Amino acid sequence: MERSTRYVLLLHLPGGRGASSVDAAMRQAIATLPGELFRTLTWDQGKEIAYHAQFTIDTGIQVYFCDPHKPWQRGSNENTNGLLRQYLPKGTDLSAHSAEDIARIARSLNNRTPQNPRIHETIRETRRARCAHRLNAPGSSSGDA
Repeated sequence: MERSTRYVLLLHLPGGRGASSVDAAMRQAIATLPGELFRTLTWDQGKEIAYHAQFTIDTGIQVYFCDPHKPWQRGSNENTNGLLRQYLPKGTDLSAHSAEDIARIARSLNNRTPQNPRIHETIRETRRARCAHRLNAPGSSSGDA
């Protein structure tokens, strides 16, 4: 979850949640986003992010870690986890869900009306920038002829 816009990005991990699978999925996911949306990553604890140092070197995205047993250090993530439980209750076998299922859940979360009205305009601006980024990407046709 991006803190200022509340944009949710979920990763589908068909190869499991090992460090190499998570690293590859994160790299693939951030490649789809405009750079201004992804500057830092805050992680709880776990072996899944074992390649964080190389990830930071390769992407320029600094990875921060929360202290153990202090969920308030990642409040936005904890809130998002609660929202995700509406779609994926605790104990759900995530391997039963496809990449399309995960993308549908992310879209649903991203299309919610924000509780903070100031954030609503920021989200709209971010989505417009994201669309413009995709339309103006190298190799894409912008329709200007």
